[in-house]
Amino acid sequence: MAGKTFVPTAVDKHIGRRMQLRRNMMGMSLKDLANVCGVTFQQIQKYENADNRISASRLFTIGAAMQTPVSFFFSGLPGNMPDETKTTRSMRLHQPSEDDPMTKDETLELIKLYWKLPSDKQRAAIMQMLKSFYNAE
Repeated sequence: MAGKTFVPTAVDKHIGRRMQLRRNMMGMSLKDLANVCGVTFQQIQKYENADNRISASRLFTIGAAMQTPVSFFFSGLPGNMPDETKTTRSMRLHQPSEDDPMTKDETLELIKLYWKLPSDKQRAAIMQMLKSFYNAE
């Protein structure tokens, strides 16, 4: 439609946030992801900021590039689980609070470092250590 302005929906914004989360978890730059997907880094930026809507085929390519199923990008949306039903036509999405640990840079850094450990044994040791700190309180 000519002249129609794109207005991102809550779903577009959610997918963009999940895309950025996964990219950061993997330690990928915008440029790295753009190169794998065959687009510019500005386009990836627009997807993440929900300035542009992501087509299904592009989302599939992005998921493959980030080694995650497409369902990852929709995780957390209402009506996304078999036992959930929509009661209204409008979707009310959970907006993360400032207290949400998944919105903090420290969380992303911890996740990246954890997955960079070279073995399952080391990751298990870190998990055990963290659990012991939690239980010590």
